[in-house]
Amino acid sequence: MGDGLRYVGTAERRARLALRHRLAPAARAGTPEEVAEALVALHGSDPASVYLAVGARLADSRATVSETDRALYGDGSDRSHRSDQSDGSDRSDRTLVRMHGMRHTVFVFPASLTAVVHASTSLDVAARERASLVKGMAKAGAPDAAWLKEVEESTLAVLARLGQATAAELAQEEPRLRERFVYAAGKSYEGVHTVSTRLLKVLGVEGKVVRGRPLGSWTSSQFRWALAPEHPELAAADAQAELLRRWLTACGPATEADLKWWTGWRVTDVRRALAAIGARAVSLDEGTGYVVEGDVDPVAGPEEPWAALLPALDPTAMGWQGRDWYLAPESRPALFDRSGNIGPTVWWDGRVVGGWAQRADGEIVWRILDGTGVGREAEAAITAAAERCAAWVGATRVTPRFRTPVERELSS
Repeated sequence: MGDGLRYVGTAERRARLALRHRLAPAARAGTPEEVAEALVALHGSDPASVYLAVGARLADSRATVSETDRALYGDGSDRSHRSDQSDGSDRSDRTLVRMHGMRHTVFVFPASLTAVVHASTSLDVAARERASLVKGMAKAGAPDAAWLKEVEESTLAVLARLGQATAAELAQEEPRLRERFVYAAGKSYEGVHTVSTRLLKVLGVEGKVVRGRPLGSWTSSQFRWALAPEHPELAAADAQAELLRRWLTACGPATEADLKWWTGWRVTDVRRALAAIGARAVSLDEGTGYVVEGDVDPVAGPEEPWAALLPALDPTAMGWQGRDWYLAPESRPALFDRSGNIGPTVWWDGRVVGGWAQRADGEIVWRILDGTGVGREAEAAITAAAERCAAWVGATRVTPRFRTPVERELSS
């Protein structure tokens, strides 16, 4: 490319994606933990997406729900969460943790990564969230920060005793959580909030609480709360370097814009972390990209082409800001909602070729988008991927939290 850097083309980037994201059949994982480690983070805004992302990457997808439940909630997660359990928390059993992370979004992380995410990403957001809550309550004439601190300490003590509890159950033990105040009075987004709604969100971003087992099935978005796993306090710069190293290992090469978008950091933080890990520059169609040290050499792809049905907000589909190398610009209107959330996607050999949905009767249906140019081999492989998904999803009905045009059409 004339700049002395090794050129990494689209074909090699797709090969890296197939192997490192555990999508090619030969690269599939044995456990949900292996999937999360490979991807660094699973999008958790839509609870069902976590399971669908894992199921698409397991060698034996039949155990998707039971194994992901075990990883998320621990072997003791079926214990009573009421006060007759003096220490009902199963924090030490969890290997995956659902918590706030990059871009103030809920993700599922390997438990070993929670300290890194907290120090690298959450602290600044947490400070702003707490300041906003205190300011909002003061404007509404609600009690002051000292009162809020009392309620917080009491709530954490209740959680330590109960192990897991919903916001309503916590309010039974700590009635001050039911206090209501007007948030953003006079604004277009004005609303009446309870203390529990805002406080639990702040405690989540601060890394003090995490979402526990849902009230319903694996598709439910109504979660109990639990105390966060204990973790060491890390220096922010060290944590940022470690998070970026892990992500580049999974997703490199990536541009500086990709890194800034995925982390939500300032560009100065991204550049400092790149320097700290000794990242190596390569040449991409978009410009300069980066890989971790020792990852400059060419990577050969899987022996056979592959197909996959990935869920809405899948970490592969949402992994980069610049997506033209795996997603044609003309396909985006059908696959994204108005807020930029990607819906369920059909993949063929490293690129998005269509969308899929589940109908009310449980059938998994899919559509190849115009201009993607796939043949019979691809269609047969996609059909097999749809059957594989349907086999473990079973009688469960999945509707994405963020609806997209092609998903709406297919599911109707």
